[in-house]
Amino acid sequence: MGANKSIETIVSYLPMPLRSHMMQISAEVKERINEVRVRANRPVVLETKERKYFLNKEGSVTSDINLGGVYVSDFVEIQNIVKALSRFSLHSCERELTQGYFTIENGIRVGIGGVYSESETSRLKYINSLNFRISREVKGSADGLYKSLFSHSVPSVLVCGGVNSGKTTLLRDLCRLTGNEYKTALIDERNEISAVVNGKATNDVGIHTDILCGCSRETGIINAVRSLSPQIIICDEIGDERDADAIVRAKGCGAEFISTIHIFDYEALNRRYISKKLLEHNVFDYAVILEGEHSPGKVREIRRLRQ
Repeated sequence: MGANKSIETIVSYLPMPLRSHMMQISAEVKERINEVRVRANRPVVLETKERKYFLNKEGSVTSDINLGGVYVSDFVEIQNIVKALSRFSLHSCERELTQGYFTIENGIRVGIGGVYSESETSRLKYINSLNFRISREVKGSADGLYKSLFSHSVPSVLVCGGVNSGKTTLLRDLCRLTGNEYKTALIDERNEISAVVNGKATNDVGIHTDILCGCSRETGIINAVRSLSPQIIICDEIGDERDADAIVRAKGCGAEFISTIHIFDYEALNRRYISKKLLEHNVFDYAVILEGEHSPGKVREIRRLRQ
């Protein structure tokens, strides 16, 4: 899915005149945008891998805010965008407002910033900033890794990397590949991999893949083992001991795992409590360590974890 298509999706949630200005951005700039940040009483920022741009009126962009003419969003505009994101039914989006993000078509994640309620500390009361983060479906990005690791058997694989290292993009393509051959259960807690809209996946995650989204990783893993008899379970961003415990239990039931974790190198994998626990229980056969944000999706090292 190209960034131009994702920008069209983002634009569909914007009110006028912001929508009009965004539509006029050149196709070349749109293709490079990774994030669109809209903040109350501040300039609209378009982030690419190389730099940050400010949106000018009439659809041009500039990297120099001092040139003037930049488009400044306001509080009312933010509220109108939130209404569109909630499909004009905020009360039906309690989960999103509690978690601090929406997920829309094409797997675009919209992060929310603002003031939390004093009486309900987990819920945002006033929203004053939005970050549209573009998710790219890059078919073929995991082909080499899949051929290397899955040609003779079905191993469990842990993909390791930092922020913007391409973990989720790689995992999405691995899901497509395994899901076209094996019974696969995708635990998509944040709906970033499958991009389910109105119950239907908008990303290709494989013809044999069952999707469980909107639930915790722990709940999804347990339910998948109980009812879906998967050969492979896929989940993004192992985060806490409950995730690790659920993975260990499911592994004991015969499921293989493909997961990601926020870790930069093999040494950190052995230091962090959660990953160390998974290694001690021999859950994963391989650790795939990515280069980092300067080379998203590029594999630095494949480490065999057990013989």
